[in-house]
Amino acid sequence: MICEHCKQRHANVTVTQVHNGQKVERHYCEVCATQFHPFQFDVNEEPASLQQLISNWFNFVPVNAKKESTTTNTASPKSCPSCGFTYRQFLKQGKFGCGQCYETFSEQLPQLLERLQAGTQHVGYVEEGPSKEKMEQQIQELRSSLQQAIEEERFEDAASIRDEVRELESKIKQEGEGNA
Repeated sequence: MICEHCKQRHANVTVTQVHNGQKVERHYCEVCATQFHPFQFDVNEEPASLQQLISNWFNFVPVNAKKESTTTNTASPKSCPSCGFTYRQFLKQGKFGCGQCYETFSEQLPQLLERLQAGTQHVGYVEEGPSKEKMEQQIQELRSSLQQAIEEERFEDAASIRDEVRELESKIKQEGEGNA
């Protein structure tokens, strides 16, 4: 099989990605694979440690990324006042020096988390039905839908959305009284 990128060398690296539930396989030669894959590697080298893999992932910049974002992500003159750790050291080692580092580098972390976890909102398992925060988020979404329905003069839809908002608000109020 020939490399899908250069179409010259033998493809001996397969990269499998899943996009919208669709499995996509790409076949590259070693040279092209090192250019496109976030985990830079050399076949002749020893396997990389987990920290090296994380560091490579943090430093990975997609081909279509803007130049501005690369400079803000990797070059930060700021250092932690507690331990002196720099953002560049964090990227290299894959871990912070102390607890204060989280506050010091709080501006850069959402960008990394978004890239690593496909978002910064927690959408995992929630115990015992919807939480107050989840219901408040639902109310906000319903209110924007309500506003849109009113603007589009869909008054029957607006009335049912209004009723849903009231129902959720009463549930929140009841939970507040039950916990007090």
